[in-house]
Amino acid sequence: MRAAVRRLGARLGRRGTFLLVLGIGKTCWGIGMLLAPQPSPQGLQLLISLRPLTHWAWLWITCGLITASSAFLRVGRDRWGFVAALLPPTVWATAYTVAVVTGEFTRGGFLAVWYLTSHVGVIMWASAVPEYSVPHVSRPARRGKGP
Repeated sequence: MRAAVRRLGARLGRRGTFLLVLGIGKTCWGIGMLLAPQPSPQGLQLLISLRPLTHWAWLWITCGLITASSAFLRVGRDRWGFVAALLPPTVWATAYTVAVVTGEFTRGGFLAVWYLTSHVGVIMWASAVPEYSVPHVSRPARRGKGP
């Protein structure tokens, strides 16, 4: 089992592993919104005015599946996974920001910042990190070779 996980990690690389984990998380978040009792709609009035929350759950699921499947693509071709990963938290941050501006949900500002930093910011950072940006390890000095 460990060997299979190691092979998968080597196949995916750091960016692919990030996309796979993120995609699974987003998909689970959306499924949870479908199966569990509806979450509190506080701050999400903008979204609810456009579509029911179950439709927005499908946004999380669809983007999660795109993100996870992009994990298996080569670096450079995985960009749509990062774009899909950005979409749901950006929509949620926008909804919470609108709720603050309209005075419907003052706590929404903190949630908007949370989505923008811990989701959008991290995804944008990860998309910019090259696959092989590990610092070069210098060779150990040879014995008997002085300056």
